[in-house]
Amino acid sequence: MNHDVVIVLDCGATNVRAIAVDTKGTVVARASTPNASQPGAEHSDWQIWSLDDILQRFTFCCRQIIPRLHGYAVRALTVTTFGVDGALVDSKGELVYPIISWKCPRTTAVMEKIDRYITSGELQTISGIGQFSFNTLYKLIWLKENRPELLEKAYAWLFISSLINQKLTGEFTTDRTMAGTSQLLDVRSGTFSDTILQRTGLPKRLFPRMVSAGEFIGNLLPGIAGRLGLPAGVPVISAGHDTQFALFGSGAELDQPVLSSGTWEILMVRTPHVNTSLLPRFTGSTCELDSCQQLFNPGLQWLASGVLEWIRQLYWRDDTLPDVYRQMIDEASDIPPGSEGLRMNCRMLESQTTAGWQGMRLSTSRGHFYRSALEGLCWQLQQNLAVLEKIGDFKAKSLLLVGGGSRNALWNQIKADVLNLPVNVLRDAETTVLGAAMFAWSGVKYYASPELARQQVEYRYQTWYPGEQSVDYRALSGCNNKALEGA
Repeated sequence: MNHDVVIVLDCGATNVRAIAVDTKGTVVARASTPNASQPGAEHSDWQIWSLDDILQRFTFCCRQIIPRLHGYAVRALTVTTFGVDGALVDSKGELVYPIISWKCPRTTAVMEKIDRYITSGELQTISGIGQFSFNTLYKLIWLKENRPELLEKAYAWLFISSLINQKLTGEFTTDRTMAGTSQLLDVRSGTFSDTILQRTGLPKRLFPRMVSAGEFIGNLLPGIAGRLGLPAGVPVISAGHDTQFALFGSGAELDQPVLSSGTWEILMVRTPHVNTSLLPRFTGSTCELDSCQQLFNPGLQWLASGVLEWIRQLYWRDDTLPDVYRQMIDEASDIPPGSEGLRMNCRMLESQTTAGWQGMRLSTSRGHFYRSALEGLCWQLQQNLAVLEKIGDFKAKSLLLVGGGSRNALWNQIKADVLNLPVNVLRDAETTVLGAAMFAWSGVKYYASPELARQQVEYRYQTWYPGEQSVDYRALSGCNNKALEGA
């Protein structure tokens, strides 16, 4: 039996984790501790991340799992995090300004006035990234406009994964997948865009050498090794943005759409093709760089379980968590497909649409409202999948589903019926960690490639098929794919 492991340091917005993964993708040990941003010193509404706190949380987690790794050899360390966030640092890697969190509202005004520098359409066509106020570009413009002296004296900008890697190895790098979330790249070339940087007045010198997923960064330094309880000299291998490694770790092949279902639903695909000129036409669209070279991850996102939680607060406020979810599903299951004419427009965050229900009757129950929301979200998924197929030039044969929303069997069946496609639900939840681990194993040459590493994993899926007597949900929704008109 092989007793080698890699350790994935996973910094999420909710939890920080250290997870040891063996050569077959099996989790050997894991530990987790809560993570949270904190108010900025300059304004109580602003939000920042403490790098010292994050490192301390990693220390706690590593110290928890090390006793469980007796007899195992730690072959590599790799870091994955949420995207877009980072900070300016000096030549020693010390922060010259706190890490502005993606939760911070200060950059909203920058996004709204970006046309002073470059039109939003041109910006997305070049970078692939949609108009989200938390984008890295807007953080750097905010610093340029409000703290220009810091931009002048800074040695580098490091994304949050690279900040952690710098503390681990002393090396200054830019994780490629993190850069792909920044709205600063030319997504086609995978390099920082001269057009975007020149128009916005941001210096290219701020960005250190780019490292691809699976690339060796450096060796674990003695000081931080002692804190973590790990041997000095362990190779640190580049990973980066958690979304890309979740896609790879899910087992998704090329042109296989993957839906990460949670508070937000994020629909993405791994493809060598993307028409970035289409992206600005569709709300919530984006295109990031895949974890593998020469591949793209076009996608769309929309509010999903956040809508369902709003409905729970309206109609099941006094019911006990988590048992209430079973009750909600049971009541909705008693309602026939189509919710007896009740329809819900779930686009609650779009100012140009009127969200809410139509077709209420005196007999309408709370189960009707919940089922109509499930159906409305699935019609939204149907339209967005059609958009994604257009952007990525592919035709879906099935849908791969991951995330918390995949535990709702009724919702899964409605998805299959509405899409008229099989919906495969991955039973193993650690897709991000698994994907990062596969690149780490490749990085230390245990496997010749991440794909070969992934072939060692035994994936288990549960599949929902369109019902044999399924209702014509398309007719019920009145959907005519208006989103695709003119595309």
